Amino acid sequence: MGDTTPRYTILIVDDEVRMRRVIADYLRIKDFRTIEASDGVEALEQFHREHPDLVLLDVMMPRMNGWEVCKEIRRVSQTPILMLTAKSEEDDELLGFELGADEYIGKPFSLKILSARIEAVLRRHTDTDDPALSLSLLRVDPLAREVYVDNMRVELTYTEFELLSYLMANKGIALSRDKILDGVWQYDYCGDARTVDTHIKKLRSKLGEAGEMIKTIRGIGYKFEA
Repeated sequence: MGDTTPRYTILIVDDEVRMRRVIADYLRIKDFRTIEASDGVEALEQFHREHPDLVLLDVMMPRMNGWEVCKEIRRVSQTPILMLTAKSEEDDELLGFELGADEYIGKPFSLKILSARIEAVLRRHTDTDDPALSLSLLRVDPLAREVYVDNMRVELTYTEFELLSYLMANKGIALSRDKILDGVWQYDYCGDARTVDTHIKKLRSKLGEAGEMIKTIRGIGYKFEA
């Protein structure tokens, strides 16, 4: 694979040198170009210099933690962010998603699973062939990757955008959490389906009145109804 042009550039941010190197070596085998940063300040410098396609971002770091880095990146860019952390509490996951993270993976993790999640996030980010979807006061434009509620633009993360598009495309169908994971995340998810609930909660909040169209189906999952 040495002669293959790297498909995407991944910024790996972690204060553990061994962790960065292991991830970087594995991703290079998968034909990714990798750049590294050892703390939050260096991460932002590399981000603005290299313009990576995706950021793997550790939470606990010196000088500036991952939450702060995520917040700063989201002020200027919608580049996909996958949080890497030893923490697995629901509140920590919620904070990451509220700050704009697209994915959340706890340490220790399988490099194969990490690679699959990276592929899935990038695939969702670059797949813009769907026609525009419009229902009532809600309009979704996949080509521009924009969402409007009552003609006012709403900022969504890539994962939130794909989740909304999937629900709208299956309007009127009761979807289980596992079905949503398979349709939106597009990989074999190794955690529980709670991540769907977390994203739905945040999505409803951002959509305001339009969020009421996402119905909870007790014992099953969710359904989109105009």
